[in-house]
Amino acid sequence: MRLKYYLLTLLILCTLNHKINSQIKERERPKSWDSLTFGGKFMDRFLPMPVQGTLTYDTWGAKNVIPRYVDNGIEDSINSYWGGNALLGKDNKYHLFVCGWPENSPKGHMYWSKSTVFHTVSENSFGPYKIKDTVGPGHNPEIFQLKDGRYIVYVIDGHYISNSLNGPWKYKKFDFDKRDRKIIEGLSNLSFAKREDGSIIMVCRGGGIWFSKTGTSPYNQVTEKSVYPPVEGEFEDPVIWKTNIQYHMIVNDWLGRIAYKLRSKDGVNWKIDPGEAYAPGISNYEDSTKVDWFKYERIKVLQDKYGRATQAHFAVIDTIKWNDLQNDNHSSKHIVIPLTKGKLATIINKNQITAKTKNITVKIEAEKDFNPHTDIDFETLKFGAPEVVDFGKGSKLIKTEQSGDDIIITFEGKGNGLTDDNFAAKIIGKTIKGELLYAYCRLPSVNYIEPILSARMPKIALKIEGCDISVEIENFGQVNSKISDLKILYLKNNQEKVIGSGKIPKLKPFEKTTVVLKSKAILNKGETYNIKIVINSPEQKPTLLHGEIIP
Repeated sequence: MRLKYYLLTLLILCTLNHKINSQIKERERPKSWDSLTFGGKFMDRFLPMPVQGTLTYDTWGAKNVIPRYVDNGIEDSINSYWGGNALLGKDNKYHLFVCGWPENSPKGHMYWSKSTVFHTVSENSFGPYKIKDTVGPGHNPEIFQLKDGRYIVYVIDGHYISNSLNGPWKYKKFDFDKRDRKIIEGLSNLSFAKREDGSIIMVCRGGGIWFSKTGTSPYNQVTEKSVYPPVEGEFEDPVIWKTNIQYHMIVNDWLGRIAYKLRSKDGVNWKIDPGEAYAPGISNYEDSTKVDWFKYERIKVLQDKYGRATQAHFAVIDTIKWNDLQNDNHSSKHIVIPLTKGKLATIINKNQITAKTKNITVKIEAEKDFNPHTDIDFETLKFGAPEVVDFGKGSKLIKTEQSGDDIIITFEGKGNGLTDDNFAAKIIGKTIKGELLYAYCRLPSVNYIEPILSARMPKIALKIEGCDISVEIENFGQVNSKISDLKILYLKNNQEKVIGSGKIPKLKPFEKTTVVLKSKAILNKGETYNIKIVINSPEQKPTLLHGEIIP
């Protein structure tokens, strides 16, 4: 009997250990991350959560999340909640669209596929959020507003649309045009951001970038490869947002429980910032109470009028998902963590900043909650390329000058580290209270709104001598393009051979054309060719498309 009991216990422990291991894999961090300065990684921006309500011991959860203040975000004993984001409505209330399912579901957490999207409301951006009504079935919701004022709540495999945050909501399907590209890991867990002209950029689960002219018109794939970091990871849960400076993205490696931060000028070409964007252990309260959630997923951000992220919204769970069973002591909820927001900074220099620039002058603006004259510890400030400033280097402060409520700061040019590869400069320092202070600045030499020319795979018609090649080109940028060069190559005997070249005419935003090239290249009917299309435009980096065609 004892042996039987021992074997049963061992089996249970082995099963539990397998489940835990299937949810965690330790990832090795780059050695260079050890040299990051405070503020060099996104995770440094997380602040303690405000204390609201009563510190509660009598609630669901494993020991690692008790006690806690349950008034943060949304939670109760009736539903398990997951994902979602919030917007500030015209009623000056915060509207959180979050999904959930009954805690007494027979499959426990694994009932997530039967989620309902709840419309919840709070006077306070941190919660507590209370259910006002339901939108409909769906999982992993994300709400965003269109140029025409309507709202879309995206869910996996569809979306809801309404003229008001309060509904009524109509369910519809998006149209997707992969444009001769491979869809990277399917069209789920989508995230959206609105560009200056009201068009929408979208990133899919696998890291592909898509554009829609209206947000309801077809989404068109532009990238052929993932924009995620080229490292080991089981990536999902991307979130994309745009500020007055640049595009931002965070993507989560759910197995490694580590997230990465990226930035972009145009939403197509991305830079990877060093350091963790987030990882377990980021949530604590202003009174030093800590809660150690097992997983943080589905990150979304609350933005201010400049697009700056002021809060991070997460789905969290207290244990591995398979351990959250029907009517047990485990569950999941939505939490809200405040973020240090970047300061409003503008470079006054008119010319391109290089290693030879003598001085760099920056204006930092005053805000309601920020007095630059009294709140900055000026001796801590460093300016330059994020690649150097994130590691504690950069240009040093020379002098300060009052400009009304704002302040003008002059840095020496030496050590700024800026190159042609940079589209934003960064300031890192501290306040007089020792808190993080940072800002991004646009560079005076950079054009931030450019054409985005993108090709489909060519169609080839064989002739007696040579062939005709037709290529569809579309401009997914927000401004007109200039006349650009088009080149078609194929690989033969491990060498690239040009089979056609020509000019792409000027194109308006979301305008397309078909370029027809006459080629003397002799191609064989029915044979497979590895093709590369190259677009060289005066306004953008060379764009490539690879694929196979059979004439």
